[in-house]
Amino acid sequence: MARYPRSAGKDVKRALDRRMKGTLKSGKGGTVKSRKQAIAIDLSEARKKGKKVPKRTSRSKAQTS
Repeated sequence: MARYPRSAGKDVKRALDRRMKGTLKSGKGGTVKSRKQAIAIDLSEARKKGKKVPKRTSRSKAQTS
């Protein structure tokens, strides 16, 4: 079973490819090296585009669970 909708999954794959090429940049302009960071950036962009992606979990909730 897929974790995210197909359109968001394609975007994430594209972001991972950009990370491997070294062209994915973070908000401050630095090159993204972390796989998790690349996925987080792309899911954020997918939310801005209005795609159906689950809401971002808060850090405090994720750490206590």
